[in-house]
Amino acid sequence: MVKHRAQVRAHTGRDWGRLATLGLVFYTLTQGGQFVTLHHLEAVTFSLLLNFSSVLVAIAGIITLRESPSRMQWAGIAVFIGGVLVYFSSAAAWQGRTLGLTLAGLTVCANAAASLLGRWVNREQRLPPIVVTGISMGIGALCMLALGLALQGWPVITPGGWLIILWLAVVNSALAFTLWNRTLTVLTAVESTIINNTMLVQIAVLA
Repeated sequence: MVKHRAQVRAHTGRDWGRLATLGLVFYTLTQGGQFVTLHHLEAVTFSLLLNFSSVLVAIAGIITLRESPSRMQWAGIAVFIGGVLVYFSSAAAWQGRTLGLTLAGLTVCANAAASLLGRWVNREQRLPPIVVTGISMGIGALCMLALGLALQGWPVITPGGWLIILWLAVVNSALAFTLWNRTLTVLTAVESTIINNTMLVQIAVLA
């Protein structure tokens, strides 16, 4: 803990700028966008669309990070795109979902940008994943809270609701995002995104 405090104090203005940008993109825009989108779109469909992040990350990563996917990874991405086209080939897949699909598209773009930013921040391994997570999440969460209060006011939260919030904060956020930042110190952005996309199967089963 003392070591981490010393590392935080040693942050340069550039470090703070990168962490603040990561926080705004990955937490305020991406996570906030997911909650808003799930209000208008079912979880399985949104999870499928969210996998498009790997396509954007693969293409943008070549330019911004100089990281090129392998042939096997390109093949996997091609198979995924084929599956998406089959899923959305019927007109019924689009009916009454215009707003939800639009929000999903914006969230996918934010998620891809967050993956690239996360890899950019973490691959130098100058900052421990727990420090990256704590600072970026703190900044992003505060901005998301401010937006929520400004737009919807303070909600009435039941005891059950507090338990859900506690689970989301500890497991789905603090633990999950620390692990995510850790993977980005050793994996390329597209590799981490592809592994993250295995949530599609888990979500389909749980839903």
